[in-house]
Amino acid sequence: MPADLAAVLATRGITSPTPIQAATLPDSLAGRDVLGRGRTGSGKTYAFLLPLVARLSASGRKVRSGRPRALILAPTRELVGQIKEALDPLARAAGLTTQTVFGGVGQGPQVQGLRRGADIVLACPGRLEDLIGQGHCDLGAVEITVLDEADHMADLGFLPVVRRILDRTPRDGQRLLFSATLDKAIDVIVKRFLTDPVTHEADSAQSPVSTMDHHVLHLSREHRVSVLTDLTSAPGRTVVFTRTKHGAKALTRQLNRNGVPTVELHGNLSQGARTRNMDAFHAGRATTLVATDIAARGIHVDDVALVVHADPPVEHKAYLHRSGRTARAGARGTVVTLMTDDQVRDVRALTRAAGIKPTVTKVTGASHPMLAQLAPGERSTVPGGLVVEAPAVRQANGSAGNRPAGSRSRSRGGRGRPRQRAS
Repeated sequence: MPADLAAVLATRGITSPTPIQAATLPDSLAGRDVLGRGRTGSGKTYAFLLPLVARLSASGRKVRSGRPRALILAPTRELVGQIKEALDPLARAAGLTTQTVFGGVGQGPQVQGLRRGADIVLACPGRLEDLIGQGHCDLGAVEITVLDEADHMADLGFLPVVRRILDRTPRDGQRLLFSATLDKAIDVIVKRFLTDPVTHEADSAQSPVSTMDHHVLHLSREHRVSVLTDLTSAPGRTVVFTRTKHGAKALTRQLNRNGVPTVELHGNLSQGARTRNMDAFHAGRATTLVATDIAARGIHVDDVALVVHADPPVEHKAYLHRSGRTARAGARGTVVTLMTDDQVRDVRALTRAAGIKPTVTKVTGASHPMLAQLAPGERSTVPGGLVVEAPAVRQANGSAGNRPAGSRSRSRGGRGRPRQRAS
């Protein structure tokens, strides 16, 4: 690694590479196209940021107005923001400029940033394609292209937009594709756009994290909120997942009413409300985040000790991605799934497909001793929970730039609790 970048990492307490970084860096620094697979929290972000910054710095080309030298594509605005947070110190050390591009906010500042000239553009596909179509961005000078969370882009229906964007980048540019899973949907992109790629898989595609404890609480529906209140009022940060946006909103209201400072994250919030809620969670003003499935991808909040599936996810890939909000970078974490009588068969099939053997406990309410074991510590509540500004419903024309053309609004979500950062 270039000494200036290694020094930046050292100030963050990062002195040795994670397995995915150790596997991919020699090839990516040498200019090879790389296909990297590693689970959430494995260190994929630095695995592509370090070679990107190092190679741009070494090439020494001048950036021109509206013509970025590198492009990072990610599926959600939250993930774009978090990649930029990890990138900024590296870019400053190398004298490189950056610009984010995503929907849900006005495009004026983004257009001005592109016009000034940005070495690295971090973008959601929909808004970037809009700005290209308006003549504000030309990808003809891109030296390196990164696709992060490629499998999630496929899940959201972004691949047609991604293909059109990649068609605008030079054929001889370097391309790095990182994903938690590599499947047939990703193969289409790999075969069309990567040249003789080197594939690195840092862990088994199915294996759950060894530092993660999995539990299922079998309960009746009327005890659901009281059990959730007990778990979330324990010390530390908790992320709770629901299946629907309405469910996230309703549960957030119930937990706040019960004295647990809670914020929500889903697709019906404006960008401003999403940012305020995530800021409150990062800062510790809210100790619980209630989110829809999309938060399982791209929302990186350090030191989440507990993840609760208030609604079991439909399929095992979502379970693993949701659960990946905890036990990051070697830390331990606990994952709890709430299961009612009518969900027994589905949850059994789900955990079997995810390759885990959870501890199943029948609980009859918030007084069950297992709850204290799962979320240890003295329970504390705040009258009224967290008082936040009423979230505005996202305007249709405000975030269309983050969705594939012709698609409907989709749920979005996240999670968290603070300690050492592992991008």
